[in-house]
Amino acid sequence: MREVPDEPDPRFLLANERTFLAWNRTGLALVGGGLAAGQLLDFDSVVSELVVSLPPIALGAGLAVMSYRRWQANDRALRAGEPLPAADASRLLPAAIVLLAVIVAVVVIVHVG
Repeated sequence: MREVPDEPDPRFLLANERTFLAWNRTGLALVGGGLAAGQLLDFDSVVSELVVSLPPIALGAGLAVMSYRRWQANDRALRAGEPLPAADASRLLPAAIVLLAVIVAVVVIVHVG
């Protein structure tokens, strides 16, 4: 039978929660940015508006889901006294934001020209 370790240091649990909340703020900012882009940018085409507004909204929603899973995995590892799982999402988010920026830039350039 495996012995359950003492409760982890609250500082580690709170740091994990702060990270979770930071990821959620980022996701919320992406959703808000997508909504603002859809409402405030004036394109001639509805498709262009959707191409600019929907990807950040989807990325923000995905980030919220990912942040919860990450928080849960870290919490479980901290409480079990195990090493923290690898942080794959930290590498994916910057790539997704760069891709999103390129897509928006292309749409804006096409509609300006």
